[in-house]
Amino acid sequence: MSSESSDKQKLDDGTIFGIGNPLLDIIAEVPTSFLEGYNLKANDAILAGEQHKDMYEKLLHDYPNHHFVAGGSTQNTMRAATWMLQQPKSCVYMGCVGQDKYQQILHDAATKAGLTLSYQVDSKTETGTCAVMITGNDRSLVANLGAANCFTIDHLDEPKNKEYIEKSKIIYTAGFFYTVCPDAAMRLCEQADKNQQLFCTNLSAPFICEFFGDRLMKTMSYVDFLFGNETEAKCFAKHQLKIDTEDVKEIAKALSDLPKKNAQRPRVVVITQGADPTVLAIAGKDIEEFQVKKPSSIVDTNGAGDSFVGGFLAYLALGKTYAEAIQAGAYCAYECIQQSSCTYPEKPNFDPKTFLA
Repeated sequence: MSSESSDKQKLDDGTIFGIGNPLLDIIAEVPTSFLEGYNLKANDAILAGEQHKDMYEKLLHDYPNHHFVAGGSTQNTMRAATWMLQQPKSCVYMGCVGQDKYQQILHDAATKAGLTLSYQVDSKTETGTCAVMITGNDRSLVANLGAANCFTIDHLDEPKNKEYIEKSKIIYTAGFFYTVCPDAAMRLCEQADKNQQLFCTNLSAPFICEFFGDRLMKTMSYVDFLFGNETEAKCFAKHQLKIDTEDVKEIAKALSDLPKKNAQRPRVVVITQGADPTVLAIAGKDIEEFQVKKPSSIVDTNGAGDSFVGGFLAYLALGKTYAEAIQAGAYCAYECIQQSSCTYPEKPNFDPKTFLA
C-alpha cells in the first residue's frame, strides 16, 4: 500500500496518544574545537552538566545555520506516525515544558509536524533541550531534561486531556517516561484496560531496563505491544526476567508470555536488531523474523528506533497486519537514518509489496 492510498483511510483526530519527555533538539554543524571546548567527544550521548550551561545559547548565536526539531523519544515517534499517515492531528502528544522561548520554538516545531499538543507548563524550570552537534559524519548529543522531569499526574485530570485520552485508540509511552511519572503511566494502563484501548510501550535503553525496569514490570500485565532493540532486550532479560540467555528470539518469547490481564488480546513483542532481522513474538504463537532493507549510506542513526515505532503504530492504527506494520516501521527507520537527526523526507513513498523485495 502506498502512502497515497493510506490517505484515503482517514483516521479520527487523536487516534494515537503519546506521553513522554519533550525536548527541543538544536542541531548545528560545528568544528571539533567546539566539542573540545566542552570536553565532548564525537558520538557522545550525555546529560548536560554545569560546564554546558551556556552551550545552547552559543549554538544559537555562533552557528546561524542551526535548525530545530521537536525531539524526545515519544515525541519523535508521534512525528514519525503523523508523517507516515500524512494526516495532521492524528496524533496527540503530552509532556512537560518550561515557560520560555525554547517552549515556543518547540511548540511551533511540533505543531508544524502535525501534532496536537497538550504540554504541561512548569514556570519554574526551563524547557528541556538537546544539543545535536554534527562534526563530519559524527554527532554528539548533550541533553538537558529540564522541565521534562516535572510532569505531574494531575495534568491527566484536566477535562481536555481526559477527552484526548478517552478518545484515542492507541496509547504509547517510551520507557524514559517511567523515570519521570510512573503513576501517570499506571493510570494510562488502567484506562486502556477499562476502555479496550491498546497500551504500547518501549524498553528504550539499557539503563531503563536495569535501574527502572521494575516500574515497567508493574505495567507489563497491561502491555499489548512491547518494543525494544536487541541490547535492551538482553539487559531486560538479565535484570528483570532473571533468565540466563542472550538469544533474542527466546527473550522475545519470554516477554510475550509474561502474565497479561486481558488474556484475550495476546501480547505482541517486536525486537529490532539494527541491520539484522526484526523479531516478532506473539504469545502462544511461533516466532517470526523479518529482513531489514539496508540503505546505501547512513547519515545518522539517532531516532531510528523511535521512527520504527512510529511507522508501526501508524499501520496498526490503519488496521494493517503485523507484517505490514513491521515493514512500515522498518521503512520509517530506513528513511530516518539517511537524514540528519530524527527527520524525514517531505512525504513517504512506501509500498510493503516492494520495500523488502
